[in-house]
Amino acid sequence: MAYTINRMIPDTGIDDVDERARAALADHGFGVLTEIDVKATMKKKLDVEMPAYRILGACNPKMAHQAIGIEPRVGAMLPCNVILREVEGGVEVSAIDPVASMQAIENADLTALAGDVRELLAKAVAAI
Repeated sequence: MAYTINRMIPDTGIDDVDERARAALADHGFGVLTEIDVKATMKKKLDVEMPAYRILGACNPKMAHQAIGIEPRVGAMLPCNVILREVEGGVEVSAIDPVASMQAIENADLTALAGDVRELLAKAVAAI
């Protein structure tokens, strides 16, 4: 099973895709709670260069609340990460597939909710 929902955005830069990703996520009920600039972190901590790479921690508050109500420790697996990374020819967007990540928890109600989250994330990625 694939563990991410992917889309290639050709011939554009990471800042443009970042802006578009945040707007698409917001349009589908997600907010960005965290952002990690992996490129800057690797340069600072290891003094290595790498292509632009950002991790956006996206959260749909209503669905996160439902998930925590179903399985209180699920917060260890939240938020839903969306990565933006420069690759040859553009920027690749990859969002976690919540169904794949929730396989570690045996709870049918949580699996069903993860399917709903996956559908929204897939729509958001497609809208970028």
